[in-house]
Amino acid sequence: MRGPRVALAGHTGTDRGRLLLLLGLAAAVTLFTATVPLLRDWFDLRVYYGAVDAWARHGGRIYDYRVPGTTYGFTYPPFAALSMLPMSVLALDGAIVVCLLLNLVATGTVVWILVGPSLRRYGWFGFGLAGCLLALFEPVRDTFSFGQVNLLLLALVLGDAWLLSTGRGRWAGVGIGLAAAVKLTPVLFIGLLLLARRRRAAGVATATAAVATALAAWAAPDASRFYWTDAVWDTTRIGRLGYVSNQSLQGVLARLAQPHEPSRAVWAVAALAVLCVWAWRAHRAVAADDWMAAFALTGLAACLVSPITWVHHLVWLLPSFAVLLHRHRPWTAAVLYAVLCSSVVWLWFHDSSGIDGFLGSNTYTWITLGLLLRLPVGQSRVPRPPLSRSASATPPAPRPAAHPIPAAAAQPAPSPADSDAAAAGVGVGVGVACSAAGPDRGTARELTSDPTGSTRPAAPKPQSSSERASSYTVNPPPA
Repeated sequence: MRGPRVALAGHTGTDRGRLLLLLGLAAAVTLFTATVPLLRDWFDLRVYYGAVDAWARHGGRIYDYRVPGTTYGFTYPPFAALSMLPMSVLALDGAIVVCLLLNLVATGTVVWILVGPSLRRYGWFGFGLAGCLLALFEPVRDTFSFGQVNLLLLALVLGDAWLLSTGRGRWAGVGIGLAAAVKLTPVLFIGLLLLARRRRAAGVATATAAVATALAAWAAPDASRFYWTDAVWDTTRIGRLGYVSNQSLQGVLARLAQPHEPSRAVWAVAALAVLCVWAWRAHRAVAADDWMAAFALTGLAACLVSPITWVHHLVWLLPSFAVLLHRHRPWTAAVLYAVLCSSVVWLWFHDSSGIDGFLGSNTYTWITLGLLLRLPVGQSRVPRPPLSRSASATPPAPRPAAHPIPAAAAQPAPSPADSDAAAAGVGVGVGVACSAAGPDRGTARELTSDPTGSTRPAAPKPQSSSERASSYTVNPPPA
Protein backbone atom coordinates (compact mmCIF):
# COMPACT_ATOMS: atom_id res chain seq x y z
CA MET A 1 0.00 0.00 0.00
CA ARG A 2 3.01 2.28 0.20
CA GLY A 3 3.13 2.88 -3.56
CA PRO A 4 -0.41 4.29 -3.91
CA ARG A 5 0.05 6.49 -0.84
CA VAL A 6 3.26 7.95 -2.25
CA ALA A 7 1.54 8.59 -5.60
CA LEU A 8 -1.42 10.23 -3.88
CA ALA A 9 0.88 12.42 -1.81
CA GLY A 10 2.77 13.47 -4.95
CA HIS A 11 -0.47 14.27 -6.74
CA THR A 12 -1.71 16.37 -3.81
CA GLY A 13 1.60 18.21 -3.65
CA THR A 14 1.46 18.99 -7.36
CA ASP A 15 -2.08 20.31 -7.10
CA ARG A 16 -1.10 22.43 -4.10
CA GLY A 17 1.86 23.87 -6.01
CA ARG A 18 -0.31 24.70 -9.01
CA LEU A 19 -2.91 26.34 -6.80
CA LEU A 20 -0.26 28.48 -5.10
CA LEU A 21 1.22 29.43 -8.47
CA LEU A 22 -2.19 30.37 -9.84
CA LEU A 23 -3.09 32.38 -6.72
CA GLY A 24 0.22 34.23 -6.91
CA LEU A 25 -0.30 35.03 -10.58
CA ALA A 26 -3.88 36.16 -9.92
CA ALA A 27 -2.64 38.43 -7.11
CA ALA A 28 -0.02 39.94 -9.41
CA VAL A 29 -2.63 40.55 -12.12
CA THR A 30 -4.98 42.14 -9.59
CA LEU A 31 -2.21 44.36 -8.23
CA PHE A 32 -1.28 45.41 -11.76
CA THR A 33 -4.81 46.36 -12.75
CA ALA A 34 -5.43 48.13 -9.44
CA THR A 35 -2.27 50.27 -9.38
CA VAL A 36 -1.46 51.00 -13.03
CA PRO A 37 -3.70 53.84 -14.26
CA LEU A 38 -5.45 52.04 -17.06
CA LEU A 39 -9.07 51.73 -15.94
CA ARG A 40 -11.50 53.44 -18.32
CA ASP A 41 -14.40 54.05 -15.95
CA TRP A 42 -16.82 52.19 -18.26
CA PHE A 43 -16.78 55.14 -20.66
CA ASP A 44 -18.16 53.33 -23.71
CA LEU A 45 -20.82 51.58 -21.63
CA ARG A 46 -21.87 55.01 -20.35
CA VAL A 47 -22.32 56.06 -23.98
CA TYR A 48 -24.50 53.01 -24.71
CA TYR A 49 -26.49 53.38 -21.51
CA GLY A 50 -27.06 57.11 -21.91
CA ALA A 51 -28.20 56.83 -25.54
CA VAL A 52 -30.56 53.93 -24.85
CA ASP A 53 -31.93 55.58 -21.69
CA ALA A 54 -32.55 58.87 -23.53
CA TRP A 55 -34.29 57.02 -26.36
CA ALA A 56 -36.43 54.60 -24.35
CA ARG A 57 -37.33 56.62 -21.28
CA HIS A 58 -37.10 60.29 -22.25
CA GLY A 59 -38.20 60.36 -25.87
CA GLY A 60 -34.81 61.47 -27.16
CA ARG A 61 -33.07 60.46 -30.35
CA ILE A 62 -30.31 57.87 -30.29
CA TYR A 63 -27.67 59.87 -32.16
CA ASP A 64 -28.37 63.17 -30.42
CA TYR A 65 -27.15 61.97 -27.02
CA ARG A 66 -23.74 63.10 -25.79
CA VAL A 67 -21.92 62.01 -22.65
CA PRO A 68 -22.04 65.04 -20.32
CA GLY A 69 -18.93 67.16 -20.70
CA THR A 70 -17.88 65.50 -23.97
CA THR A 71 -18.75 65.52 -27.65
CA TYR A 72 -19.10 61.74 -27.85
CA GLY A 73 -22.28 59.83 -28.48
CA PHE A 74 -23.60 56.60 -29.99
CA THR A 75 -21.79 55.54 -33.18
CA TYR A 76 -23.04 52.00 -33.92
CA PRO A 77 -25.89 50.99 -36.27
CA PRO A 78 -29.44 51.31 -34.87
CA PHE A 79 -29.73 47.55 -34.32
CA ALA A 80 -26.97 47.83 -31.71
CA ALA A 81 -29.12 50.29 -29.76
CA LEU A 82 -32.14 48.01 -30.17
CA SER A 83 -30.20 45.03 -28.82
CA MET A 84 -29.09 47.13 -25.83
CA LEU A 85 -32.62 48.24 -25.03
CA PRO A 86 -32.90 45.97 -21.92
CA MET A 87 -30.36 48.26 -20.23
CA SER A 88 -33.07 50.90 -19.94
CA VAL A 89 -34.77 48.96 -17.13
CA LEU A 90 -31.54 48.86 -15.08
CA ALA A 91 -29.58 51.41 -13.15
CA LEU A 92 -26.09 52.14 -14.47
CA ASP A 93 -24.50 49.94 -11.78
CA GLY A 94 -26.73 47.06 -12.82
CA ALA A 95 -25.79 47.59 -16.46
CA ILE A 96 -22.11 47.46 -15.52
CA VAL A 97 -22.60 44.14 -13.70
CA VAL A 98 -24.49 42.64 -16.65
CA CYS A 99 -21.80 43.88 -19.03
CA LEU A 100 -19.08 42.24 -16.94
CA LEU A 101 -20.96 38.94 -16.83
CA LEU A 102 -21.60 38.96 -20.59
CA ASN A 103 -17.95 39.70 -21.30
CA LEU A 104 -16.87 36.88 -18.99
CA VAL A 105 -19.17 34.44 -20.80
CA ALA A 106 -17.94 35.68 -24.17
CA THR A 107 -14.30 35.32 -23.07
CA GLY A 108 -14.92 31.77 -21.90
CA THR A 109 -16.60 30.93 -25.20
CA VAL A 110 -13.71 32.37 -27.21
CA VAL A 111 -11.12 30.49 -25.15
CA TRP A 112 -13.06 27.23 -25.44
CA ILE A 113 -13.40 27.49 -29.22
CA LEU A 114 -9.78 28.50 -29.78
CA VAL A 115 -7.84 26.33 -27.31
CA GLY A 116 -10.41 24.51 -25.20
CA PRO A 117 -9.44 20.91 -26.05
CA SER A 118 -5.78 21.67 -25.32
CA LEU A 119 -6.52 23.40 -22.00
CA ARG A 120 -8.91 20.67 -20.94
CA ARG A 121 -5.96 18.33 -20.45
CA TYR A 122 -4.76 20.63 -17.67
CA GLY A 123 -8.14 21.05 -15.99
CA TRP A 124 -8.78 24.02 -13.74
CA PHE A 125 -5.12 25.03 -13.80
CA GLY A 126 -5.07 25.48 -17.57
CA PHE A 127 -8.21 27.58 -17.67
CA GLY A 128 -7.12 29.64 -14.66
CA LEU A 129 -3.75 30.33 -16.28
CA ALA A 130 -5.45 31.35 -19.54
CA GLY A 131 -7.72 33.73 -17.61
CA CYS A 132 -4.77 35.44 -15.95
CA LEU A 133 -2.91 35.81 -19.24
CA LEU A 134 -5.95 37.28 -20.96
CA ALA A 135 -6.45 39.75 -18.11
CA LEU A 136 -3.04 41.25 -18.95
CA PHE A 137 -3.68 41.40 -22.71
CA GLU A 138 -4.30 45.09 -23.41
CA PRO A 139 -7.15 44.70 -25.95
CA VAL A 140 -9.01 42.37 -23.56
CA ARG A 141 -8.51 44.44 -20.43
CA ASP A 142 -9.57 47.58 -22.34
CA THR A 143 -12.69 45.83 -23.62
CA PHE A 144 -13.66 45.02 -20.02
CA SER A 145 -12.86 48.42 -18.52
CA PHE A 146 -14.50 50.38 -21.34
CA GLY A 147 -17.59 48.16 -21.21
CA GLN A 148 -17.13 47.38 -24.90
CA VAL A 149 -18.83 44.76 -27.09
CA ASN A 150 -15.77 43.41 -28.94
CA LEU A 151 -15.57 40.06 -27.16
CA LEU A 152 -19.28 39.42 -27.65
CA LEU A 153 -18.94 39.98 -31.40
CA LEU A 154 -15.83 37.80 -31.55
CA ALA A 155 -17.68 34.99 -29.79
CA LEU A 156 -20.55 35.22 -32.30
CA VAL A 157 -18.20 35.09 -35.27
CA LEU A 158 -16.07 32.26 -33.87
CA GLY A 159 -19.24 30.29 -33.23
CA ASP A 160 -19.71 30.19 -37.00
CA ALA A 161 -16.05 29.22 -37.45
CA TRP A 162 -16.61 26.30 -35.08
CA LEU A 163 -19.72 25.20 -36.98
CA LEU A 164 -17.86 25.26 -40.30
CA SER A 165 -14.77 23.48 -38.98
CA THR A 166 -16.82 20.69 -37.37
CA GLY A 167 -19.04 19.96 -40.36
CA ARG A 168 -22.10 21.74 -38.98
CA GLY A 169 -22.07 24.44 -41.65
CA ARG A 170 -25.80 24.10 -42.15
CA TRP A 171 -26.32 26.42 -39.18
CA ALA A 172 -23.41 28.77 -39.89
CA GLY A 173 -23.94 32.45 -40.69
CA VAL A 174 -26.30 33.58 -37.94
CA GLY A 175 -23.48 34.71 -35.63
CA ILE A 176 -21.71 36.67 -38.37
CA GLY A 177 -24.99 38.27 -39.45
CA LEU A 178 -25.84 39.43 -35.93
CA ALA A 179 -22.30 40.74 -35.36
CA ALA A 180 -22.41 42.66 -38.67
CA ALA A 181 -25.75 44.22 -37.70
CA VAL A 182 -24.26 45.47 -34.41
CA LYS A 183 -20.99 46.74 -35.89
CA LEU A 184 -19.70 47.06 -39.44
CA THR A 185 -16.27 45.43 -38.97
CA PRO A 186 -17.57 41.80 -39.08
CA VAL A 187 -19.07 42.38 -42.57
CA LEU A 188 -15.74 41.18 -44.03
CA PHE A 189 -16.51 37.69 -42.68
CA ILE A 190 -19.44 37.52 -45.12
CA GLY A 191 -16.83 38.16 -47.81
CA LEU A 192 -14.86 35.20 -46.44
CA LEU A 193 -17.90 32.94 -46.81
CA LEU A 194 -18.35 34.08 -50.40
CA LEU A 195 -14.64 33.56 -51.07
CA ALA A 196 -14.96 30.02 -49.70
CA ARG A 197 -18.06 29.43 -51.87
CA ARG A 198 -20.14 28.76 -48.79
CA ARG A 199 -23.15 30.37 -50.44
CA ARG A 200 -25.65 29.02 -47.94
CA ALA A 201 -23.73 30.37 -44.94
CA ALA A 202 -23.15 33.68 -46.73
CA GLY A 203 -26.85 33.88 -47.51
CA VAL A 204 -27.80 33.12 -43.92
CA ALA A 205 -25.38 35.80 -42.65
CA THR A 206 -26.62 38.39 -45.13
CA ALA A 207 -30.27 37.60 -44.44
CA THR A 208 -29.70 37.75 -40.67
CA ALA A 209 -27.98 41.13 -40.93
CA ALA A 210 -30.71 42.42 -43.26
CA VAL A 211 -33.56 41.26 -41.01
CA ALA A 212 -31.88 42.77 -37.93
CA THR A 213 -31.32 46.06 -39.76
CA ALA A 214 -34.93 46.10 -41.01
CA LEU A 215 -36.18 45.43 -37.48
CA ALA A 216 -34.17 48.40 -36.23
CA ALA A 217 -35.56 50.55 -39.07
CA TRP A 218 -39.08 49.63 -37.99
CA ALA A 219 -38.34 50.39 -34.32
CA ALA A 220 -36.38 53.62 -34.93
CA PRO A 221 -37.01 54.88 -38.49
CA ASP A 222 -35.57 58.37 -37.96
CA ALA A 223 -32.41 57.04 -36.34
CA SER A 224 -31.95 54.48 -39.12
CA ARG A 225 -32.37 57.11 -41.82
CA PHE A 226 -29.85 59.40 -40.14
CA TYR A 227 -27.29 56.64 -39.55
CA TRP A 228 -27.27 55.13 -43.05
CA THR A 229 -27.34 58.46 -44.89
CA ASP A 230 -25.09 60.57 -42.66
CA ALA A 231 -23.47 59.15 -39.54
CA VAL A 232 -21.97 56.05 -41.18
CA TRP A 233 -19.78 58.25 -43.40
CA ASP A 234 -18.71 60.67 -40.67
CA THR A 235 -15.58 59.29 -38.95
CA THR A 236 -15.26 62.47 -36.87
CA ARG A 237 -18.15 61.19 -34.75
CA ILE A 238 -15.86 58.39 -33.56
CA GLY A 239 -12.66 60.31 -32.90
CA ARG A 240 -9.46 61.71 -34.39
CA LEU A 241 -7.87 59.52 -37.04
CA GLY A 242 -4.38 60.44 -35.81
CA TYR A 243 -5.04 59.49 -32.17
CA VAL A 244 -2.42 56.98 -31.11
CA SER A 245 -5.04 54.39 -30.14
CA ASN A 246 -6.07 54.13 -33.80
CA GLN A 247 -3.93 51.17 -34.93
CA SER A 248 -5.29 50.84 -38.46
CA LEU A 249 -3.67 51.74 -41.78
CA GLN A 250 -5.66 54.97 -41.73
CA GLY A 251 -4.21 55.73 -38.30
CA VAL A 252 -0.66 55.26 -39.59
CA LEU A 253 -1.29 57.61 -42.51
CA ALA A 254 -3.00 60.17 -40.27
CA ARG A 255 -0.06 60.31 -37.88
CA LEU A 256 2.33 60.70 -40.81
CA ALA A 257 0.27 63.56 -42.27
CA GLN A 258 -0.25 65.49 -39.03
CA PRO A 259 -1.26 68.28 -38.74
CA HIS A 260 -2.87 67.79 -42.16
CA GLU A 261 -5.51 65.29 -43.22
CA PRO A 262 -4.27 61.97 -44.65
CA SER A 263 -4.76 61.23 -48.35
CA ARG A 264 -7.87 59.16 -48.95
CA ALA A 265 -6.46 57.92 -52.25
CA VAL A 266 -3.32 56.55 -50.56
CA TRP A 267 -5.46 54.88 -47.90
CA ALA A 268 -7.72 53.33 -50.56
CA VAL A 269 -4.71 51.86 -52.40
CA ALA A 270 -3.21 50.51 -49.16
CA ALA A 271 -6.55 49.02 -48.11
CA LEU A 272 -7.00 47.41 -51.54
CA ALA A 273 -3.52 45.86 -51.30
CA VAL A 274 -4.32 44.45 -47.85
CA LEU A 275 -7.61 43.00 -49.13
CA CYS A 276 -5.79 41.33 -52.04
CA VAL A 277 -3.28 39.71 -49.68
CA TRP A 278 -6.14 38.65 -47.41
CA ALA A 279 -8.11 37.10 -50.29
CA TRP A 280 -5.05 35.15 -51.47
CA ARG A 281 -4.09 33.81 -48.06
CA ALA A 282 -7.65 33.17 -46.88
CA HIS A 283 -8.34 31.21 -50.07
CA ARG A 284 -5.31 29.02 -49.33
CA ALA A 285 -6.56 28.43 -45.79
CA VAL A 286 -10.06 27.51 -46.94
CA ALA A 287 -8.66 25.21 -49.65
CA ALA A 288 -6.82 23.36 -46.87
CA ASP A 289 -10.02 23.26 -44.80
CA ASP A 290 -8.27 25.39 -42.16
CA TRP A 291 -11.21 27.51 -41.06
CA MET A 292 -9.57 28.85 -37.93
CA ALA A 293 -6.68 30.33 -39.93
CA ALA A 294 -9.14 31.73 -42.48
CA PHE A 295 -11.14 33.46 -39.74
CA ALA A 296 -7.94 34.70 -38.08
CA LEU A 297 -6.73 36.25 -41.35
CA THR A 298 -10.11 37.91 -41.85
CA GLY A 299 -9.99 39.47 -38.40
CA LEU A 300 -6.51 40.82 -39.13
CA ALA A 301 -7.57 42.31 -42.46
CA ALA A 302 -10.67 43.89 -40.92
CA CYS A 303 -8.55 45.63 -38.29
CA LEU A 304 -6.17 46.98 -40.94
CA VAL A 305 -8.70 48.32 -43.46
CA SER A 306 -11.17 49.76 -40.95
CA PRO A 307 -10.77 53.57 -40.84
CA ILE A 308 -10.54 53.40 -37.05
CA THR A 309 -9.25 50.43 -35.06
CA TRP A 310 -8.88 51.34 -31.41
CA VAL A 311 -6.57 49.21 -29.29
CA HIS A 312 -9.51 47.38 -27.71
CA HIS A 313 -10.67 46.31 -31.20
CA LEU A 314 -7.53 44.16 -31.46
CA VAL A 315 -9.24 41.29 -29.65
CA TRP A 316 -9.70 40.13 -33.26
CA LEU A 317 -6.02 39.09 -33.07
CA LEU A 318 -6.79 36.33 -30.55
CA PRO A 319 -7.57 33.68 -33.24
CA SER A 320 -4.12 34.38 -34.75
CA PHE A 321 -2.47 33.56 -31.41
CA ALA A 322 -4.40 30.30 -31.29
CA VAL A 323 -3.20 29.44 -34.79
CA LEU A 324 0.41 30.13 -33.78
CA LEU A 325 0.08 27.81 -30.79
CA HIS A 326 -1.53 25.04 -32.84
CA ARG A 327 1.26 25.36 -35.43
CA HIS A 328 3.90 24.97 -32.72
CA ARG A 329 5.10 28.60 -32.75
CA PRO A 330 4.95 29.28 -29.00
CA TRP A 331 7.91 31.67 -28.91
CA THR A 332 6.47 33.85 -31.65
CA ALA A 333 3.15 33.93 -29.83
CA ALA A 334 4.87 34.73 -26.51
CA VAL A 335 6.85 37.69 -27.92
CA LEU A 336 3.85 39.21 -29.68
CA TYR A 337 1.70 38.67 -26.58
CA ALA A 338 4.26 40.47 -24.40
CA VAL A 339 4.32 43.47 -26.76
CA LEU A 340 0.51 43.64 -26.82
CA CYS A 341 0.48 43.68 -23.02
CA SER A 342 3.00 46.50 -22.75
CA SER A 343 0.96 49.53 -23.91
CA VAL A 344 4.12 50.55 -25.74
CA VAL A 345 2.31 52.72 -28.31
CA TRP A 346 1.37 55.21 -25.57
CA LEU A 347 5.01 56.28 -25.25
CA TRP A 348 4.36 58.34 -28.41
CA PHE A 349 1.05 59.80 -27.26
CA HIS A 350 2.25 63.41 -27.33
CA ASP A 351 4.60 63.22 -30.31
CA SER A 352 4.70 60.51 -32.99
CA SER A 353 7.05 62.34 -35.34
CA GLY A 354 10.43 61.05 -36.49
CA ILE A 355 11.50 57.52 -37.36
CA ASP A 356 11.05 56.36 -33.77
CA GLY A 357 7.53 57.75 -33.71
CA PHE A 358 6.68 56.14 -37.05
CA LEU A 359 7.88 52.74 -35.85
CA GLY A 360 6.85 52.92 -32.19
CA SER A 361 3.45 54.59 -32.32
CA ASN A 362 2.28 52.06 -34.92
CA THR A 363 3.68 48.96 -33.21
CA TYR A 364 0.34 47.15 -33.01
CA THR A 365 -0.34 47.88 -36.69
CA TRP A 366 3.00 46.31 -37.65
CA ILE A 367 2.12 43.23 -35.61
CA THR A 368 -1.26 42.95 -37.33
CA LEU A 369 0.30 43.40 -40.78
CA GLY A 370 3.07 40.89 -40.03
CA LEU A 371 0.53 38.28 -38.92
CA LEU A 372 -1.50 38.82 -42.08
CA LEU A 373 1.61 38.15 -44.17
CA ARG A 374 3.22 35.34 -42.16
CA LEU A 375 0.54 33.51 -40.18
CA PRO A 376 0.91 29.75 -40.82
CA VAL A 377 -1.88 28.68 -43.17
CA GLY A 378 -3.19 25.21 -43.94
CA GLN A 379 -3.16 21.95 -42.06
CA SER A 380 0.37 21.14 -40.91
CA ARG A 381 1.50 17.70 -41.91
CA VAL A 382 2.88 15.92 -38.88
CA PRO A 383 4.03 12.37 -39.68
CA ARG A 384 2.14 9.92 -37.51
CA PRO A 385 2.84 6.28 -36.77
CA PRO A 386 0.16 3.97 -38.21
CA LEU A 387 -1.68 3.06 -35.03
CA SER A 388 -4.85 1.77 -36.60
CA ARG A 389 -6.23 -1.46 -35.28
CA SER A 390 -5.63 -3.30 -38.50
CA ALA A 391 -1.98 -2.32 -38.51
CA SER A 392 -1.26 -2.96 -34.87
CA ALA A 393 -3.40 -5.97 -34.05
CA THR A 394 -3.45 -8.03 -37.25
CA PRO A 395 -0.52 -10.46 -37.52
CA PRO A 396 1.47 -10.43 -40.77
CA ALA A 397 0.55 -12.93 -43.47
CA PRO A 398 2.40 -16.29 -43.36
CA ARG A 399 5.59 -16.41 -45.37
CA PRO A 400 7.39 -19.37 -46.89
CA ALA A 401 9.90 -20.95 -44.59
CA ALA A 402 13.35 -19.46 -44.94
CA HIS A 403 16.71 -21.03 -44.35
CA PRO A 404 18.01 -20.56 -40.80
CA ILE A 405 20.24 -17.51 -40.39
CA PRO A 406 23.42 -18.04 -38.44
CA ALA A 407 23.66 -16.20 -35.15
CA ALA A 408 26.68 -14.23 -36.31
CA ALA A 409 24.95 -12.92 -39.43
CA ALA A 410 24.09 -9.23 -39.77
CA GLN A 411 20.67 -8.24 -38.47
CA PRO A 412 18.12 -7.97 -41.28
CA ALA A 413 16.01 -4.89 -41.87
CA PRO A 414 12.85 -4.88 -39.77
CA SER A 415 9.60 -5.95 -41.32
CA PRO A 416 6.72 -3.49 -41.76
CA ALA A 417 5.01 -4.99 -38.74
CA ASP A 418 8.15 -4.48 -36.66
CA SER A 419 8.34 -0.87 -37.83
CA ASP A 420 4.76 -0.31 -36.79
CA ALA A 421 5.42 -1.77 -33.38
CA ALA A 422 8.52 0.37 -32.91
CA ALA A 423 6.66 3.51 -33.97
CA ALA A 424 3.85 2.65 -31.59
CA GLY A 425 6.37 2.27 -28.78
CA VAL A 426 7.81 5.70 -29.55
CA GLY A 427 4.31 7.24 -29.58
CA VAL A 428 3.43 5.71 -26.25
CA GLY A 429 6.76 6.86 -24.80
CA VAL A 430 6.12 10.43 -25.92
CA GLY A 431 2.61 10.23 -24.47
CA VAL A 432 3.92 9.02 -21.13
CA ALA A 433 6.55 11.75 -21.06
CA CYS A 434 3.93 14.41 -21.81
CA SER A 435 1.69 12.98 -19.13
CA ALA A 436 4.49 13.15 -16.60
CA ALA A 437 5.28 16.75 -17.49
CA GLY A 438 1.67 17.76 -17.93
CA PRO A 439 -1.52 17.07 -15.99
CA ASP A 440 -1.39 14.29 -13.41
CA ARG A 441 -4.30 12.41 -14.88
CA GLY A 442 -3.45 13.16 -18.50
CA THR A 443 -3.53 10.35 -21.01
CA ALA A 444 -1.32 9.73 -23.98
CA ARG A 445 -2.92 11.39 -26.98
CA GLU A 446 -2.15 11.18 -30.66
CA LEU A 447 -0.35 14.31 -31.79
CA THR A 448 -2.43 16.52 -34.04
CA SER A 449 -2.30 20.03 -35.30
CA ASP A 450 -5.86 20.32 -36.52
CA PRO A 451 -7.39 23.65 -35.51
CA THR A 452 -9.69 23.65 -32.54
CA GLY A 453 -12.59 25.04 -32.64
CA SER A 454 2.59 47.72 -19.07
CA THR A 455 3.14 49.51 -17.86
CA ARG A 456 2.01 52.94 -19.01
CA PRO A 457 4.19 56.05 -18.94
CA ALA A 458 3.97 57.92 -15.66
CA ALA A 459 2.36 60.96 -17.29
CA PRO A 460 -1.45 60.77 -17.31
CA LYS A 461 -3.06 59.79 -20.61
CA PRO A 462 -6.59 60.35 -21.87
CA GLN A 463 -7.03 56.59 -21.99
CA SER A 464 -5.40 55.89 -18.66
CA SER A 465 -7.40 57.86 -16.13
CA SER A 466 -10.85 57.40 -14.74
CA GLU A 467 -11.64 61.09 -15.31
CA ARG A 468 -10.85 61.11 -19.02
CA ALA A 469 -11.45 57.55 -19.96
CA SER A 470 -12.41 57.38 -23.60
CA SER A 471 -10.87 55.50 -26.46
CA TYR A 472 -11.43 58.68 -28.37
CA THR A 473 -10.00 61.21 -25.81
CA VAL A 474 -12.39 63.63 -24.18
CA ASN A 475 -10.23 66.69 -24.81
CA PRO A 476 -8.48 66.00 -28.10
CA PRO A 477 -5.33 68.00 -28.74
CA PRO A 478 -5.57 70.42 -31.64
CA ALA A 479 -5.43 68.68 -34.97
